[in-house]
Amino acid sequence: MSRIGKKPVKIPAGLEVSVSGDLVEFKKGSVQKVLDTKGNVEAKVEDGELVFAPKGSDRQSSAFWGTYRALGQNIITGLTEGFKKQLEINGVGYRAAVSGNVLELQLGFSHPINYEFPKDVQIVVEKNVITVQGNDKQVVGQIAAEIRSFRAPEPYKGKGVKYSDETIIRKAGKTSKK
Repeated sequence: MSRIGKKPVKIPAGLEVSVSGDLVEFKKGSVQKVLDTKGNVEAKVEDGELVFAPKGSDRQSSAFWGTYRALGQNIITGLTEGFKKQLEINGVGYRAAVSGNVLELQLGFSHPINYEFPKDVQIVVEKNVITVQGNDKQVVGQIAAEIRSFRAPEPYKGKGVKYSDETIIRKAGKTSKK
């Protein structure tokens, strides 16, 4: 069993963390995030660190212990550094452009795909690389996955939208019979 819940989460300078009942509030400037532990885990701020502990000795409390610790760590990382995913577009005539909060993709279909994204997420396009940035790990990952799903990379020519660190396993094409 993982013991990730035992590790305390360091609170960096400039970030305020307060615990009231089952709610843990993270505040940096005007940005505020709330983590609801739903009564399974208890959280405390001790010596500049956020510490989680299971409320009961049952299996479910132990399972949520590490989960809420990881969620707390992700909120702190998002508010201090942010999260970023990069996607690459490969294919002749495949293009992307951003206007306001709409990403316009031309991926070989008869029509362009207009993808509207939330205001708290930034999308930047440079040549054939789309960069998705934000302070919520789940939202950044979900948006990157949705963009990739519009035209997933195919194994023969590698055309489509892929993550920059993803490797596409290529297949051999047809061979003639002789």
